[in-house]
Amino acid sequence: MRIAILMAASGLCLLGCATPQDRAQAQQNEVGRMMLEYGPACTQMGFVPNTDPWRDCILRSAGQNGGARGGVSTSIGVGVGSGGRGGVGIGFGIGR
Repeated sequence: MRIAILMAASGLCLLGCATPQDRAQAQQNEVGRMMLEYGPACTQMGFVPNTDPWRDCILRSAGQNGGARGGVSTSIGVGVGSGGRGGVGIGFGIGR
């Protein structure tokens, strides 16, 4: 169990090591992927490529498919149980 906690904590620390430039590049890559995936369909529906309505169509299409985004979700919680005993929980999940 300690190994699992140590691995989870190490993973969270590594997530914090990304620079703003790295995060911006990752987001730009995601936008490019969505444009390739949903852009042709939005064009076929009559939206002119590289216009705001076309981009809006891409975002709506991606949102209808469950966001189609991966990512990491983290949470930290503190609770107080009966008798004044509490605990701290750390959880994380990785999207597709």
